[in-house]
Amino acid sequence: MKTNFLLLLAALFLLTSVLGCNMLRGAGQDIENAGGSIQRTVDHND
Repeated sequence: MKTNFLLLLAALFLLTSVLGCNMLRGAGQDIENAGGSIQRTVDHND
């Protein structure tokens, strides 16, 4: 019983770690894309 609980806990930890990492990577890409859009707008208006 204790072993099953520890395996479940480890699996949940691994899953949340992977999902969290993907979310941060996606947020970084969104911020980078927004910065590129701002830069293009500024360049266009110069």
